[in-house]
Amino acid sequence: MTSTAQPYDSHEVWFLTGSQGLYGEETLAQVAHQSQQIAERLDGSSRIPLRIVWKPVLTDADSIRRLCLEANAADHCVGVIVWMHTFSPAKMWIAGLSALDRPVLHLHTQYNLSLPWSSIDMHFMNLNQAAHGDREFAHIEARLGVNRKIVAGHATDARVVGRIAAWARAAAGRQAARTLRLARFGDNMREVAVTEGDKVEAQLRFGFSVNTYGVNDLVAVVDQVEDKAAAQLAAEYVESYDVVPALRPGGVRHDSLLYAARQELGLRTFLTEGGFTAFTTNFEDLGGLRQLPGLAVQRLMADGYGFGGEGDWKTSALLRTMKVMGTGLPGGTTFMEDYTYHLGPGTPRILGAHMLEVCPSVAAERPRCEIHALSIGNREDPVRLVFDAAEGPAVVVGLCDLGDRFRLTANAVDVVAPSQPLPQLPVARAVWQPRPSLAESAESWLLAGAPHHTVLSSAVDLETLSDYAAMADVELLTIDQDTTSDQLAKEIRWNAAYHRLAQAL
Repeated sequence: MTSTAQPYDSHEVWFLTGSQGLYGEETLAQVAHQSQQIAERLDGSSRIPLRIVWKPVLTDADSIRRLCLEANAADHCVGVIVWMHTFSPAKMWIAGLSALDRPVLHLHTQYNLSLPWSSIDMHFMNLNQAAHGDREFAHIEARLGVNRKIVAGHATDARVVGRIAAWARAAAGRQAARTLRLARFGDNMREVAVTEGDKVEAQLRFGFSVNTYGVNDLVAVVDQVEDKAAAQLAAEYVESYDVVPALRPGGVRHDSLLYAARQELGLRTFLTEGGFTAFTTNFEDLGGLRQLPGLAVQRLMADGYGFGGEGDWKTSALLRTMKVMGTGLPGGTTFMEDYTYHLGPGTPRILGAHMLEVCPSVAAERPRCEIHALSIGNREDPVRLVFDAAEGPAVVVGLCDLGDRFRLTANAVDVVAPSQPLPQLPVARAVWQPRPSLAESAESWLLAGAPHHTVLSSAVDLETLSDYAAMADVELLTIDQDTTSDQLAKEIRWNAAYHRLAQAL
C-alpha cells in the first residue's frame, strides 16, 4: 500500500532575493548569480525535504507584489525564504508582504563565509550589504507584524540548514492541514468534554474540514469488499507480521482476520473516494460493523492517515499534520493516550496505549497480530497489532479547544523499554519518562488543560512544532527539561492576556 502523506516533491519553497536598481546591471547580475548559488546549495541539502526554487532578484515594489500574489496562488508553493543580498529599501516590500499568505523564513546570511581582509574594497562592500539590508527588511516585517522565522548564519552552517529544514517541514504540515478533509464515523464519545470543539473555528484557524458520516455508510462499503481481495490482504498480514496460529489460514479465528482485511479495504475505499486524509471512529457507534476497527486503523496510520479514537477529530487532524511533517525522518508518529503510571520504585514513568489503535511506525520490532476480547463496544473480538514502542527521545503533543482559542501542548519525553514484560496486556504500547519529571510534567499538563488523547512522535521535534504553531498562529505550551509548573502557570496567564488582547485588535 502507498502512503497518503503528500510526497515532498509536490511541494516547494520559493527563494526571494531583495536588492534595488541603484547598483547597476553588473552588480545586480552578481547578486543574481550569488543568490542562485545559495538557493541551489540549500536545495541540494539532504536535510531539507522540499525543493528550494530560486526566483529572479526583486528590485521594485510592483515585481515584489506580483511575486507574492503568485506565491499565494501556487498550491505547490508552501512558503518563501527571503534574503536581502544588498540594501533593498523596505517600503518597496509593504504591498507584497501585506498580501502574502505563505509562511516566511527570513534568512540573514551572506554569500562569503569570511571577509577578504587584504583585498576588501568599496565594490565588495556595495555588493555584500546583508548586514544592514536585512535589518532594513526586518524593520518593515516587525512594523507590519509579519509572522516569520529568522535564521542567521552562513548557508553551509549545519545549524542554519537544520533550522531551515524544520521550518520547511512545518510549512508542509501547514499546507497539509489547510487542505485536510476529515471523516468522522459517528459522533464523539458521549459526555466527554475534551473531544468536543468548534469545527468551524478549527477550519478558520487550521484549514481542515471536519464532517460526520453515518457509520453504516462505511459498513455498506465494507460489505461490498470481494472475498478474493480480503483473502489477498489477509495473506499480506501473514507475511508482514507474526500472526498467531488461530488467525492464520485454517485457524479457528481466520474469519476474524478476513473481516479485519475487509474493514481495511472498505476504509481505504471510503477515504480515497472522498479525498479524506484523516478519520475517527467511536466504539459507542459501530452500527453494522462486526469489530471495532483495530488492525485496519493501525495500518492506515502507518500509511500517513490521521486518526482519533472516540470521535476525537482534533487529535486525528493533528496526527495527519505531524505525519506529513515527519515524512522521511527516522522514527514514527502515532495516536496515543496517557493510560497509567509507574510511580516507583525507580524513575517514575508513563504507560501509554489505547484500546487498539497505536501506529506500528513506532514499533521496536516486528509486531504480533493477535485477537483478544474487548470489554467495550459489544462486538466481536477485534484483531490488532501488539508491540512495544522503540526507545529514544520523542514528543507527546495535544490539541485542545479552550473556547476563545486553540492550544497546542507539547512535552519532551524519552521512550524507554518496559521494566518487565507485559504478557497480559494485549495492546500496542509505549512507556516513557516525561521531562523534566513525571510530577512536574503531569502538573504542567493538567494546568494547561491539555487532552488525554495525544500524538506521540519520535520523528517530529519541538522546533518543527514551534514553527508550525507560529504559522498557524496558535498557542503552544512546551514542557521540557527546564519547565516548572509554577513558571508554566505564569506563562498560561500571560498567554491568556495576550490572546484576548490580540482578538480584540
